[in-house]
Amino acid sequence: MASEKKAYPLRVSAAVLDAMQAWSEDELRSLNAQIEYVLRDALRRAGRLKPSAEPIDDANPR
Repeated sequence: MASEKKAYPLRVSAAVLDAMQAWSEDELRSLNAQIEYVLRDALRRAGRLKPSAEPIDDANPR
């Protein structure tokens, strides 16, 4: 079963956006995919993401 994706406008500083863009290019991900990866990783580490939720992309570790 594919997870539902929702659009959400995000306001972020230019410095953070530039850093995320560079990081996403280093990881060969789109900026959107990198933001989602970082959010999922932070949620998992904080114990706020259910184990049955989408897995972290282990094929492309940081």
